[in-house]
Amino acid sequence: MAMRTTAAPLKDATAIVGIGQTPFAKQLPESEKTLACRAILAALDDAGIAPSEVDAFASYTMEETDEVEVAKSIGAGDVTFFSRVGYGGGGSCATVAHLAAAITTGQATVGVAWRSRKRGSGPRPWRNTQAQLPTPAQWTRPYGLLRPVDEIAMLARRYMHEYGATRDHFFNVALACRNRANQNPAAIMYDRPLTREMYMTSRWISEPLCLFDNCLETDGALACVVVPAERARDCRAAPVYIHSVAQALPAQHHGMVNYWTESPLTGPSWTAARHLWKHADFGPCDVHVAQIYDAFTPLIPLSLEGYGFCGRGEGAAFTEGGALELGGRLPLNTGGGGLSEAYVHGFNLINEGVRQLRGSSTAQVPGAATCLVTAGEGVPTSALLLRS
Repeated sequence: MAMRTTAAPLKDATAIVGIGQTPFAKQLPESEKTLACRAILAALDDAGIAPSEVDAFASYTMEETDEVEVAKSIGAGDVTFFSRVGYGGGGSCATVAHLAAAITTGQATVGVAWRSRKRGSGPRPWRNTQAQLPTPAQWTRPYGLLRPVDEIAMLARRYMHEYGATRDHFFNVALACRNRANQNPAAIMYDRPLTREMYMTSRWISEPLCLFDNCLETDGALACVVVPAERARDCRAAPVYIHSVAQALPAQHHGMVNYWTESPLTGPSWTAARHLWKHADFGPCDVHVAQIYDAFTPLIPLSLEGYGFCGRGEGAAFTEGGALELGGRLPLNTGGGGLSEAYVHGFNLINEGVRQLRGSSTAQVPGAATCLVTAGEGVPTSALLLRS
């Protein structure tokens, strides 16, 4: 006998009610576990929820502190859901999406997502030349693509060749993020303005990408708390509703970047966007503020195209005329992003999206009620639409 099931819709069924973070720095003395617990406890305190009520956890496969250690350390109760998401920064939004799905389907009631990272003081994984390479890297690293920046540099050069993007367009991205970081006391680049001359004369990291096209290397941790919408109304902080979620692994995707497809510049964001907007009550033109993953500046124009803010090949031109600044067409990465606030695999973009919709950002967009948050472009990715 066939069983009949009814899918519970995710739209606005859950909300983020608490956010927390540690300081960000090039080097912090605490362990990743300690940083994780501090961020989680801060997020729970922000929500007004006791640690003993937490029954769900979600983080990254790259997280070195597991949910067993975190649950014991913060004093969680019985845990009935836990998950980890792969692909580094591509998993940031998916951690929240997994909690939303678990809570909506009754697997849990209070979920915590987090990321703790000591990249600023830790080792660089691509320096170990003796390590066994995963399959995609076996076809790229012997030819000089040793680091993520080398892989993105290849895409950037092709984007410049095909669509006329210039270093000035990449500078527009770097400047918008730095300007917002200059307003954010928690940002590593808070007191360090960026000029065009500084950008254009900085050293190459992987041509055509210079120092300021690259994200920071940071120590720090962040967390957020997700609960059902009904409970969210009674929490300490104003709820931010999870309106739509998406993950994306395009057909025949290969590695961090899709050099072997007919259109390498059409990344996972295009797949994520189709699913995200399909389940939403609004579209790109209704997004008041965006937090777009910015490990490298070229990812911003590629993501702008993928998520439908402009047409194919138009992302570079979209950045002109202060479009990404406060008061522009799409204020972006208002805490400074990975380029200028901190690079913690994109989790700071989630927390900044929450602050915008609460009205508490250091670079507040007036009347912001909708926010797009994206994870890493190039890798299998994820995205969130948030609303107040």
